[in-house]
Amino acid sequence: MGDLRNGCLILLLILMGFGVDVKGENLVFNVKHKYGGRNGNGSILNDLKAHDNRRHSRMLTVIDFKLGGNGLPTDAALYYTKISIGTPSRDFHVQVDTGSDILWVNCASCEGCPTKSDLGIDLMTYDPKASANGKSVSCDEEFCMLNTPYSDCRTGMPCDFQVSYGDGSSTAGFFVKDDIQFEQVSGDLQTTSMNGSIAFGCSSRQSGELGASNQAVDGILGFGQASSSVISQLAATGKVKKIFAHCLDGKNGGGIFTIGPVVHPKVNTTPLVPDA
Repeated sequence: MGDLRNGCLILLLILMGFGVDVKGENLVFNVKHKYGGRNGNGSILNDLKAHDNRRHSRMLTVIDFKLGGNGLPTDAALYYTKISIGTPSRDFHVQVDTGSDILWVNCASCEGCPTKSDLGIDLMTYDPKASANGKSVSCDEEFCMLNTPYSDCRTGMPCDFQVSYGDGSSTAGFFVKDDIQFEQVSGDLQTTSMNGSIAFGCSSRQSGELGASNQAVDGILGFGQASSSVISQLAATGKVKKIFAHCLDGKNGGGIFTIGPVVHPKVNTTPLVPDA
């Protein structure tokens, strides 16, 4: 089931059903626990990253995302990462969720969106008009027709979305498209920036626990199989392989979330297949 030594659980999942030829590049998220760093310096994870980078320095590119939060059911029970969106870019903290598909962030003038967080982060809202490359996705665009088809679509109408979660909370809004910046870490540990033009949700209305201050973040980053997910959109452009993995430090919190194949350490893989 993975390697539990040093309190670090490694899980690698392969999203099936994607048939493009892609380059072997990775996106890596540094996972932070809500209380990460209190009882340790993260040396285990740093050593793991450095070892992995040395092993595949000639074949893979790594992108780091630092995560916060924790998985305790008695607390916030979430992990989140920081992503940069727009031109000029702004930082947003989004929950990492392998059980949903789309990325969405709180939109300017959102109804019911949180205004404060107990996680020690400053909440932000996204305004597509404030970004040089931000634009709304209309219902007649291919992305919308594939993911949220309209029966009464007219040219120029926005592509709306609505997502409901298992705890009864929900969010709704419209899709936009903008640049998202990823930090690439090459084999020699040098960091460069990679941009990806991604369609994502701009939340204009929320309800339920999404607005609770103890777990409030700027949005949710889904890693589902649908073509609307960030990993699927990046894979469609050949930037990454449609594989993700994560290593969570069970003692001090934190960890790494990776998009792309893990070369070292050796891990077991589990395919994600559609429901029968």
